[in-house]
Formats: sequence, C-alpha cells, structure tokens
Amino acid sequence: MANTKLRESGVKRVDVADKRLINCHAVDVNQLMPLKYKWAWEHYLNGCANHWMPNEVPMSKDIELWKSNNLNADERRVIMRNLGFFATAESLVGNNIVLAIFRHITNPEARQYLLRQGFEEAIHTHAFLYIVESLTLDHGEVFNMYNEINTIHNKDRFEMELTADILKPGFTTTTPEGAQKFLENLIGFYIIMEGLFFYSGFAMILSFLRQNKMVGVGEQFQYILRDESIHLNFGIDLINTVKEENPDLWTPEFQAHIIDKMKQAVELEIQYAEDCLPRGILGLTAPMFRDYVQYIADRRFERIGLKAIYRSKNPFPWMSETIDLGKEKNFFETRVTEYQSASNLVWS
Repeated sequence: MANTKLRESGVKRVDVADKRLINCHAVDVNQLMPLKYKWAWEHYLNGCANHWMPNEVPMSKDIELWKSNNLNADERRVIMRNLGFFATAESLVGNNIVLAIFRHITNPEARQYLLRQGFEEAIHTHAFLYIVESLTLDHGEVFNMYNEINTIHNKDRFEMELTADILKPGFTTTTPEGAQKFLENLIGFYIIMEGLFFYSGFAMILSFLRQNKMVGVGEQFQYILRDESIHLNFGIDLINTVKEENPDLWTPEFQAHIIDKMKQAVELEIQYAEDCLPRGILGLTAPMFRDYVQYIADRRFERIGLKAIYRSKNPFPWMSETIDLGKEKNFFETRVTEYQSASNLVWS
C-alpha cells in the first residue's frame, strides 16, 4: 500500500535524457540506472579489471641492487626524485577527486568511476610507501621533497592553485565563471597532472626496467601507468562531454587561457627533467625530455580539441608499446595473475 501511494504521488522515474555531468538538479544522483554516459561505466569496469596491490610485487632484487655499488649517484638521483614527486602527487590527485571534483559532478555513473579512481590513487600512494620501506629510505626525505625540492614544489603548487578557488565556501558551478573554473580544474588535473607531469617520471623509471634494473619499482610503475592511462581517458571524456553540454564555456578567451596554462606546465616539467638529469644516464638526456614533454603536450591538446603547437618528435617510441602492451605480453606477470582479470581489458 505504501509503495502504491508513492507511485501515485507523482514521483518521477529517472529519464536518461535529463542526466548531465554538472548542474543537474532534476535527477536523483543516487540512481545509477539507466546509464547515459556508457563511457564512464566502461572506464569503471576497466579499472576494476586492472586491480593490483603493491605488496604483491617482489622487491628482493631491488633491495640487493640498491644496497650494492652497481647504481651510480646520478641513477640514484633519478629514482629518488621520482619517488619524491609521485609520493605526494598521487595524494594531491586523490584529494582533488574527493574534495573538489566529486561534489560538483551530478552524474552517478561518473561518480562511480571517481570512487574507483580515488581508491587507485590510494593504492599508488601505498606503492610509494612500500618502495620506500623496502629500500629502507628516509620517509621524511622522500615524502617531504615537495617542500624541499624546487622543481617538485613548483609542479605541486601549480596544481594546488587550480583547486584553491573550488574549495572556497560558496563555490558553485552554476555561474559561467564557476563552471569555467571547474573545467580548468579538470584540465589541470587530468590533462596536466596525470597526462603530462607524470610522464617524464614514467619514462625515466621504465628505462631502468628496460635494462633489468630496479625491476620491482619498474613493475609497480607499469601498473601505475596502466591505471593512469584509464584516468586520462576518463578525464578526456569527462572534459569533452562537459564542453559539449556547456558550449558557452569553451570561449576563445578560455581556450587561450588553457593553452597558456599548458605552456607553463610544459616548462615546469622540462625544468623537473633537467633537475633529475643533470647528466645523461641509461641513454637519457635532459634535451630528450624537452622533446618528449612537448610531444606529449601536443597529444593532450589534440584530445581536447585544441591544435598542436610544438610539433616535436617522440624520442621514446617504446613508451607507446609499454602503454599498449600487445596481446603477446601478460602484463600481470607476478602473483597478481592468479586472481585478476587482465584479459577483460580492452585498449583502443
């Protein structure tokens, strides 16, 4: 009887056409079905299929190498700088999801993926703690580098400035200015932080793995890179759909502002690479990373509807192979294989 009265009271079921990513107050955000944004659900499923845990990656070979004299000072610098950057960068991304993005996204399937991504950011932070403890590194040195190393601090400060306004009391996306600030935040974290700032570090650490050095660290970076590829693709779909639903936000002035932010980010990432590589190691040099960062930036521009501006060539074509991971390679080569469904992953 009570259920009948509720139906007769005029309570409307969700109409998929009413769903929107932001500023949707006509639809109950708790009702997942029917799906409107199937891409968001597919990203969620891919993330679940990609599940892994850091402590299942063996670190014995890394510990042996780290304690030996077979790594020179420049190689150790690269490893330490990247652990220092990623250790707190992943927390910044996770905090931005929970405190800034989630509360302003008004779509349940997109929120479902954000919950999954937030968990993955926690796993990534866990991974860096696991590496630090395995190698018996100084916790304070690694986790406080974002306060002590200028090139790391500058990247993190750049990102935190993009969150500052959204965290202010009374912030809303219902005004054009607020919606643009929110879109800037999405671009700043998905395109710049996860899609640009992370990639120099990936290339550096995976270069060690390619030479069978620091294989446990390298394997965890592979897993993280695989996760980040999904994060990036979700973010691009999110950004482009917000643009499509709110075309008034994507003004020439706003596009110029985003291009300027990207240019600033490229220079910050180049400075970081130069700091990591004062001299060449493993066939890597700082000038190569100028080309690489510019190449990556052009690809990110194109994915959100802007023109490439650098026209640099990719000095690390093997990175694409690492991301794509052909069918002949079993990505989950350790014990993770025993219970994960890597075969479910489909990559475009």
